[in-house]
Amino acid sequence: MNMEEVILVDEKDNVVGYMEKMEAHEKAVLHRAFSVFIFNSRGEMLLQQRALKKYHSGGLWTNACCSHPRKDETTLRGAERRLKEEMGIVTPLKKIFDFIYKAEFDNGLSEYEFDHVYVGYSDERPDINLKEVANYTYRSMDFIDQFLNEHPDFYTAWFLLAFPKVLEWYHKSHPVKF
Repeated sequence: MNMEEVILVDEKDNVVGYMEKMEAHEKAVLHRAFSVFIFNSRGEMLLQQRALKKYHSGGLWTNACCSHPRKDETTLRGAERRLKEEMGIVTPLKKIFDFIYKAEFDNGLSEYEFDHVYVGYSDERPDINLKEVANYTYRSMDFIDQFLNEHPDFYTAWFLLAFPKVLEWYHKSHPVKF
């Protein structure tokens, strides 16, 4: 069995080393990650419910997919790979921003990530990987914004931080037409 490593980075996303994934999550070491947000032609966002047996945040709702690039893989290629692995979707992605966040979980693990955020568009019906994803849905940005504010505990820690920035980007990129 291959050991899965993450890319350790500094606060400017410069590579400083590599570490086994679970060790990085146990020790809260800053590492490179990505989050993918997918929209359909109706302007709805694809949300996934994480599989219940995930090592953290199982059963919570989040963006289309998220993970870590491999050692000799760009964040874009990693994001494209993981979107196909988790949701069965292949579509061009565009980076819109990045941010650093740290979150601690009840099971003693943590996330400390330099997260690259990508967006894409697809009307493909997801073909979910049940080891990674329990369910999915498409929702309007307004619905997500309201529900997230009323029920933040239904969502992953990184989604709570990334969604407001994605919402801001979405409104700038998709002006209201009269």
